Amino acid sequence: MIPPQSKVQAVIETGKIIANSGLVSGTWGNISVRLSSLDSFLITPSGVSYHDLTGDDLVMVDLQGKVMAGRLKPSSETPLHTAIYRARQDIKGIVHTHSSFASVFTVTRKPLPPVLEEMAQILGGEVRVASYAPAGTSELAAAAVSALGDRAAVLLANHGVVGVGRSLKEALLVCQVVEKGALVYLFSQLNGTPFLLSDQDVSALRNNFLESYGQGKGD
Repeated sequence: MIPPQSKVQAVIETGKIIANSGLVSGTWGNISVRLSSLDSFLITPSGVSYHDLTGDDLVMVDLQGKVMAGRLKPSSETPLHTAIYRARQDIKGIVHTHSSFASVFTVTRKPLPPVLEEMAQILGGEVRVASYAPAGTSELAAAAVSALGDRAAVLLANHGVVGVGRSLKEALLVCQVVEKGALVYLFSQLNGTPFLLSDQDVSALRNNFLESYGQGKGD
C-alpha cells in the first residue's frame, strides 16, 4: 500500500509550518490526511520532530485505528483522528495544535466567539470547548466529536485545538484562524467591548465560503 506522494508531502510541509509558526512546541500536536478510499488515513508518528519528519515515518491507519503500514508507532491521538473521520465523511484533513492564545480558552473552558468575518467563514461560528478527558483516550475522542459538530474547529479542555477541513491545507488554515481569532478577542477586551457577529451574519458568511469562495472545493 503506497499512499500518493502528494498526500505524504502535504503532511510533511504542514508539520514544518506548525512548528515554524509556533502553533506547536517540540513534537506536540499531530497531523493526518484521509486517503482516497475514505477508510484510511496517514498520520504523523509519536515523538518525531516535524523538522526531521520523512515520508517513511508516516503511518497508515484504518478507521478502526489499526495500523495498515508504517514502521513507527502512530500518534497517541490516533483515536481522536479516527473518531472524527468516522463521524464526518466531508473531512479530508485534521491538524491538532497547542497554540498559545487559543490555549487560554481551553484552560478557562470558555468558547471562542466569532469576532472576525474570517472566523465565521472558515470556522462556521463559535468554537466550542470539548469536555475534559485525558489525552489519547476514547473519551477525549468522543467529547471532541460531540463539541465539533458540523463546524471546523474544537477546543480540547486544558489541551489544545483541533482543526478540520475539506483538505489538509484547509485544516491548517482553520488552526491559524483560531489562533488569530483568540488573540484578537483577548486584546479587544482590553480596548473595549467586542462586538460579536450575529448568528444570521455568521450563517450567511459560512454558506458563502462553502458554496462560492475560491477556485474549488477540497484538494
